[in-house]
Amino acid sequence: MNFSKLLLTVGIASTLLISCKDTASQPKAENNEAKTEKEVVAAAKPETANFKIDGMTCAMGCAKTIETKLSKMEGVQKATVDFEKKEATVDFDAAVLTKEQIAKTVENTGDGETYKASEIKAKG
Repeated sequence: MNFSKLLLTVGIASTLLISCKDTASQPKAENNEAKTEKEVVAAAKPETANFKIDGMTCAMGCAKTIETKLSKMEGVQKATVDFEKKEATVDFDAAVLTKEQIAKTVENTGDGETYKASEIKAKG
């Protein structure tokens, strides 16, 4: 009986030691978020590009992926992709990017053959 109690006590103690997390050594979530956020700088030569995107089949997998990729580009102030209209609108700094570079980024998203940007118009 004493051996069973000792074995049970050791089992519980080892479970508690293994399951406890050392949270003091882990970085806080807010520090990680600050590192991944893109710093937005005022555009020296602001322009807006509008274009059609062919090849999108869903709002979350296609449109959101393209929108995220565009938003992360240096020089892009804001990017929105409308799945229903099959259109994208990108506010960007023409001193850093061209509308052709933006279209190429869309076409290179995914496997590089699925999406096609067309009817690209920019206005400043």
